[in-house]
Amino acid sequence: ALLLARTRGLPAGQVATWDIPADPSLVAPVRKQVVERLSSWALLEASFTAELVVSELVTNAIRYGSPPIRLRLIHDTATLICEVSDTSHTAPHLRRAKTWDEGGRGLLLVAQLTQRWGSRHTTEGKTIWAELGLLAEE
Repeated sequence: ALLLARTRGLPAGQVATWDIPADPSLVAPVRKQVVERLSSWALLEASFTAELVVSELVTNAIRYGSPPIRLRLIHDTATLICEVSDTSHTAPHLRRAKTWDEGGRGLLLVAQLTQRWGSRHTTEGKTIWAELGLLAEE
């Protein structure tokens, strides 16, 4: 039996990758770099949501993951995918934060702001991804 698969690759210009040091003080500069990249891709309408999603995913990777941490943005005409990878094998989970809890709402926000999100395990650890729609709904 012969199995043929044809994949549709994206041009390198539609993918951006950053290695993120495990330092919480660097989350703000990462957000700025994301907005600058989205601007260069003419995707500024997605910048507020993407900035928030990236901030949550990168912060979680710094707090609960293991270095090295990598952020990758991938876009085509209809979607923007934000991926954050680290070397921890612990899967994320949604929490139900109590009214007075200071944390525990990050993944809930990601789930509410994106079309879908999830995680996949890799040989090196895991990747958490979130997909944002770029086309205006009519």
